[in-house]
Amino acid sequence: MRPDRSSDPHISSLTAKKRPAVRYVIAVLVSFCMLLIGFVTWDAWHSRQQRLADTATVTANMALALATQGEGTIRVVDSVLAGVVERIEHDGMVGTDRERLRLHLRNMVSSVEELHGLFVYGADGSWVVTSLEQPIRGNNSDREYFRYHRVNKDRSVHVGLPVRSRSSGVWILPVSRRLDNPDGSFAGVVLGTIRVDYFSSIYERFDTGASGTIVLMHDQGRLIYRHPFDEKLVDNDVTKGTIYALYKRSPTAGTAMIRSYIDGVERLYSYRHFDGFPLIVATAQAKDEILAKWWQSTSILAAALLVVLALLCGGAWRLVRQIMIRDRLEQELVSARAVLQQDNRELAHLADNDVLTGIANRRRFEHLLQVEKSRAGRSGKPLSLVMVDVDYFKKYNDTYGHVAGDECLRQVAAALRDSLGRPTDLAARYGGEEFAILLPDTDPRGARNVAEHLRIAVMRAAIPHAANPPGVVTISAGVCTMRFATGDDTDPTLLVERADALLYRAKQSGRNRVRSDEDEDSSDTGMDRDRDKKNAQPGSAARHA
Repeated sequence: MRPDRSSDPHISSLTAKKRPAVRYVIAVLVSFCMLLIGFVTWDAWHSRQQRLADTATVTANMALALATQGEGTIRVVDSVLAGVVERIEHDGMVGTDRERLRLHLRNMVSSVEELHGLFVYGADGSWVVTSLEQPIRGNNSDREYFRYHRVNKDRSVHVGLPVRSRSSGVWILPVSRRLDNPDGSFAGVVLGTIRVDYFSSIYERFDTGASGTIVLMHDQGRLIYRHPFDEKLVDNDVTKGTIYALYKRSPTAGTAMIRSYIDGVERLYSYRHFDGFPLIVATAQAKDEILAKWWQSTSILAAALLVVLALLCGGAWRLVRQIMIRDRLEQELVSARAVLQQDNRELAHLADNDVLTGIANRRRFEHLLQVEKSRAGRSGKPLSLVMVDVDYFKKYNDTYGHVAGDECLRQVAAALRDSLGRPTDLAARYGGEEFAILLPDTDPRGARNVAEHLRIAVMRAAIPHAANPPGVVTISAGVCTMRFATGDDTDPTLLVERADALLYRAKQSGRNRVRSDEDEDSSDTGMDRDRDKKNAQPGSAARHA
């Protein structure tokens, strides 16, 4: 049964050339559909980017507002601290009326909503005066802010890392100033505390959506507050978070789409560093919420587009179908002609190539030998030939069987073909287990190098051969080079005879080796060479050993 070739690309191209109307309709339809899809896609993408850009502007403005609010909170507390420092340093720690000072601290805490507590510590860290109703005795010299002021003479406000209050047990943000003695030595610390959950009263006023968030962190990489508030997250290390990494690259402000490492939600974040304080605030809206309305409108638009495309394709298909029915006979004729041409190509391939190995056959080799001999005569360049024979191939067949022998020949042929470096070189099966390698424009040394390369390539193929001393399949090769003059009527088969004779010598000298004209001993007589040629005639033992 003849194979079905209706899907042959050559047939399809011929058929398409006979159906310009079909191709025109399809081209117009495809172009229009692609244009429509491209426009809708571009519009949807532009709307999406605009939506994200607008939200980025909103979150950036919100981050600015939150930073301004936070800065104001810190400055209010700092103003109270500055007043207490001035009062103590003016009156001195010894001369200060501690009861009056305690009442003053209590009044400040009750009138300033940002304050959770006010504390004065001595140089040794002991509690001197506090705003508490019932002061407790203790020592805060181990706190970060106390250690900072003890070694730094900086008189500006210091915002420390969040700590859990020893007096109330809640998380607080410490804001402190240094106290100095008249001689400038360290006299202690004035501390104002802000409850971490105080920021909830500020941040809950901002609408960040159901999955949005607001984050306040210290620029030393510690989390202070995250909305919605979770006490377990306070003082967590955020140095490995994406927001902190962005801050390190752009210390003032920035915006980016980030997936949270806390809850895995992808959000559009905008952050801003406080002006004059070591704090960073970031606000974010969930990407899904930002694009929810966009997805809704885009889905409606995509559905409408699909309906339009379906109607267009349906109408176009009806038109194309009518054209295809009209052209059916012509297509069948074109297909039949294409099948015939394909058959001719296959026959030509079979005529020029060996069925078993897939390389050139003897017919093609002898034709190209004549062609290359004429070309060598015109150019004056040498023409070389390598005759190759598989060693102990009869023993191989006797050991492994003829099916394995055929596979062996295929592998040897593949090794020879793949080892040739130029497109002008030709590997052909000459007969049985003998191969011919035609090498145009190749001198004796180059031809011998090629032959050695072929011999090594076959050995590296590692085809098992127990009856061969190396244990694998090997080849022997004879290499001959000739030059021809213009109009030279020398029979090119002489090149085959000489190469075959050298192949016979290679087998006589031990197999698995190359023998060339250059290897011939200078003492060899012409009679010896004639004897070699006679022994190497087609059908000689050299091809079957």
